[in-house]
Amino acid sequence: MPTQGSIIAVTSLAREAFIARGHGVTVVCCPSSRLGSALSSAIVPGVLGIISFGIAGGLDPDLVAGDWVVASAVRNGNNAIATDSKWTQELFRRLPGAVLADIVGSDELVVNSSHKSHLYRTTGAAAVDMESHIAAEIAAMHDIPFACCRVIIDSAHRTLPAATALALHPNGTVDVLGVMRSILQTPSQLPGLIRTAFDACIAERALRKGRKWLGLGYGSPFVSERFVEREFVGQSDVSKDFLRPLPWIRLAFRFVAISRPRAVRLKRRHIGQLRVQNVP
Repeated sequence: MPTQGSIIAVTSLAREAFIARGHGVTVVCCPSSRLGSALSSAIVPGVLGIISFGIAGGLDPDLVAGDWVVASAVRNGNNAIATDSKWTQELFRRLPGAVLADIVGSDELVVNSSHKSHLYRTTGAAAVDMESHIAAEIAAMHDIPFACCRVIIDSAHRTLPAATALALHPNGTVDVLGVMRSILQTPSQLPGLIRTAFDACIAERALRKGRKWLGLGYGSPFVSERFVEREFVGQSDVSKDFLRPLPWIRLAFRFVAISRPRAVRLKRRHIGQLRVQNVP
């Protein structure tokens, strides 16, 4: 439940929600189909800002996995909602190497490189995600400062394998069985899935580093970091339910390794991160 003086961070993946948590931060994590109602319900008097935080698909051909995009505006069709200028500049200052550009929202997962190219030509946006346009509209409706920063997970030239469209449960955790079934039905997508997993590891490392750089209150000029540290220290930041499914992510990719033992071996580094090594 949001509290007075808090920031609401909007995500759709349990992994993003785990990283997004922090003192004085309320995480709203749900699929885009339910995000509008969930975010509206989370807004209470005293909420100081809404930030869209997580991963995004790349549209700008120069961007690769792990690059940060700080949104100057969020587009949805012919509409564009500008982000709060002071907050946006602070995000841009705190995220080294970030690109300041528009982000476009989509109601469906953009998987094809041709679709990405079309969006880039028609909107000029650098990245696409499925939550930012909804969060921007809700923030504008309630006159709450809004900001958006996203890490690229798949570059513009990547076409995502079919399994990625089936990879998530409604709560944002990985649907391991769905991924396995998709691999068994179409084994040819395995190389693309391995590349996607590798890009996801790069994006997650960037997301974790960026979250530390943003600090308490996500760099919002409307939040006193000293106040946040004093008022919220020791409080629970996000439900522990988000932590329980994480080992299943590793099991899914271990299944991939077992199904193609001569192609790839996956080794643990630490929780939630994988290293891909070729096997002779």
